[in-house]
Amino acid sequence: MSTLNVDKVDPSTGTALELGTSGDTINIPSGVTIANAGTATGFGISWQSVETGATFTAVAGNGYPVNTTAQACTVTLPASASVGDQIIFTDYARNFATNALTINPNSLNYQGFTSPNPVYDTAGESIHIVYVDTTKGWIPTYDGAVAHGTFQGGVDYLVIAGGGGGGRGNTCCGYSSGGGGAGGYRASWNSEASGGGGGSESQETQRTGTIYTITVGAGGAGAATSNAPGSVGADSSFIGTGISITSAGGGYGASGYSGTTDGGDGGSGGGGRRDGEDTPGSGTANQGFDGGIGYSSSNSGGAGGGAGAVGGDGTLNVGGAGGDGVASTITGSSLTKAGGAGGGSDAGQSASPGGTGGGGAGGYHLVSGTSGTVNTGSGGGGGCHSSTTAGDGGSGVVIIRMNDSGYSSSTGSPTVATGQGAGSNETILTFTGDGTYTTT
Repeated sequence: MSTLNVDKVDPSTGTALELGTSGDTINIPSGVTIANAGTATGFGISWQSVETGATFTAVAGNGYPVNTTAQACTVTLPASASVGDQIIFTDYARNFATNALTINPNSLNYQGFTSPNPVYDTAGESIHIVYVDTTKGWIPTYDGAVAHGTFQGGVDYLVIAGGGGGGRGNTCCGYSSGGGGAGGYRASWNSEASGGGGGSESQETQRTGTIYTITVGAGGAGAATSNAPGSVGADSSFIGTGISITSAGGGYGASGYSGTTDGGDGGSGGGGRRDGEDTPGSGTANQGFDGGIGYSSSNSGGAGGGAGAVGGDGTLNVGGAGGDGVASTITGSSLTKAGGAGGGSDAGQSASPGGTGGGGAGGYHLVSGTSGTVNTGSGGGGGCHSSTTAGDGGSGVVIIRMNDSGYSSSTGSPTVATGQGAGSNETILTFTGDGTYTTT
């Protein structure tokens, strides 16, 4: 082996200098340090100026101090990468916990997946990634809070609150009351609609090793005494790191002749009382519809709104029909839930029907209003005669759907179905009561 001792090598012509030819191996002995004072790549990391914007595009071989004091930041990785490419991001001002750093893989894989985008939200965190191959793509060789990285595949949900209870009428069949509104209905699965005419919500992103809390709202009670409104249903929710989904309880049905005359606001609004001078309850945007109005010249109350339709107005001697619910296939079968309840009717007339999805029927003469179906979030039927009762709202339900590999365990005894979906690789959790689940 010959040795060449020189202090500097310059190209003989032009500005390009090439070492070796294709196929050659250039060895760097142990203990040698190569300093990169320019823009060379492949010889360590070239640190850039502090990034302070809401977005920027990263270049392989660079290190980026990221200051998220003013806002969260999304960085887009290169559209193409070579094996061995490296990039480093670090929390310049220790603000990732307040304004997180999101990494957009730009159609390449990140730990084997193209979505969802990883989110880093721990103060002082640094992330060093290297491109390994087309299968796994970019892999963190270091991220200071791996437990807070996003879980691959995301999670879909159906969150339905408890339905509102029906109101109760006067000492005779006059002045019939309103039906309870359905609980709020929020859905992300398969582009299916949410309540109130809203579109499908976005799939959420789970975090690894995280406990998520599920609350299933109880149905509101039907009025216990004459001329009284029902009770509002309780909220249902899906809460945990990075996820906060709450559906509002259904509005109560209005009372009869005296007392509270307006229908209650809620996920879907409760129906109004018989004289038509009241205001029906309002639904919540993207969760449910308004309740119906009572008939002004007859003893018939308005119906509760449903997730899929406005509650019907009372007509001559007949209470309004409950607003329909909305269908979902998140469990693999099409099931309709969150129907509004029928309003109370005058003597001698038939019951006003509840909306599809489990809404209770309105009462009439000596027949009580019926309750909403449990675990559908449907409203309870409005009452009529004081010797009869109003229906209770149905309890809500929360259904979670994710990749099998993301589910670890649960509490509260949800129904757990694994190996579901077209790829036989999804887990569906159906919570009919409060509980939790933990991701892997």
